[in-house]
Amino acid sequence: MLLEGPVEIELPDGRRVLSERPVTALCVCGNSRRYPVCDTSHRRRVRGAPEEDR
Repeated sequence: MLLEGPVEIELPDGRRVLSERPVTALCVCGNSRRYPVCDTSHRRRVRGAPEEDR
C-alpha cells in the first residue's frame, strides 16, 4: 500500500513510526522485517505455493 507525503503511523501497541519520505510503502503481506514499512519481502514469495514452501 502506498501513502503520499510524510506519514506517522500508530501501531496497535502504541508505538509510532514516522516516515518523512514523499511516498511510503506499507507492508500488507506481513513478511516485512521492517514492519509496518514494506521491505519488498513479498517479492520472494512464490504465488500459489504452500506456506511451508515459501
